[in-house]
Amino acid sequence: MEAYKQEFIEFMIDCNVLKFGDFVTKSGRQTPFFVNTGFYRTGAQLQRLGEYYARAIHDSFGLDFDVLFGPAYKGIPLTVAATMAISGLYGKDIRYCSNRKEVKDHGDKGILLGSPISDGDRIVLIEDVTTAGTSIEETMPILKAQGDVQPLGLIVSVDRMEKGKDTEKSALRAIEEKYGLKTAAIVTMEEVVSHLYNREYKGRVVIDDTLKGRIDDYYKKYGA
Repeated sequence: MEAYKQEFIEFMIDCNVLKFGDFVTKSGRQTPFFVNTGFYRTGAQLQRLGEYYARAIHDSFGLDFDVLFGPAYKGIPLTVAATMAISGLYGKDIRYCSNRKEVKDHGDKGILLGSPISDGDRIVLIEDVTTAGTSIEETMPILKAQGDVQPLGLIVSVDRMEKGKDTEKSALRAIEEKYGLKTAAIVTMEEVVSHLYNREYKGRVVIDDTLKGRIDDYYKKYGA
C-alpha cells in the first residue's frame, strides 16, 4: 500500500472522521465503522485532504483532464482543495466547478459556480463517500446540459465496499456500469482494515481481534 494511503487512514482517525463502534447507517444497517467527513473542520485539515485527493486523482486518472467537478454541497470545498493541491504538487492548473442547488438569476447567473463548462471538456467528479449514487444521478444531467462534455471518472475518499440497498453491487460498481465512469477511492475499507488490524497507533490497537470479527461479520452480510 502506498505511503500516502497509510497516512490518510491515520489522518482520518486523527480528525475523528473514521470511527469504530456501534452505528446505524441511513439505510438502517448496524455497522461497526462509520465515516463522517463533516469532521474535517480546519484549514490545515482541508489542505491535507486536498493533497490526498490530488495524489489519488493523479494515480487513478492522471492529469489529462480539464475540470474537477464537486456536487453541492460537500463537493464544493473538496473540488477547491483538490485543484489547489494538484497545482501545488504537480504544477497542473485544473479548473474547478460545482453546482448550486437553486439556479441564480442575478450576478453570476446559472446553476454552476466556479469555472463554466463547455463542449469538449473532460471532467472528473469528486465526492466524499458514495453509498447510493444519488448525487451522481442528479449531477450527470447538469453536466450534459452544459454541452458535449466527457465525464471521465469519479473519485471518493473511502470505498465502503458494500452492496447497495437494492442491489448486490457496490455503489461505485453500479455507477461504473450505469454511467460508464471509472471510479476510484483514496482508500478502500479493505485497505483500512489491513493497515490497522492488530497494529498499535498512538498507544492503542485500533482494530483488535474482536472488532476485526465484527467487521468480517458485517461484510459477510453486506459485502459487495
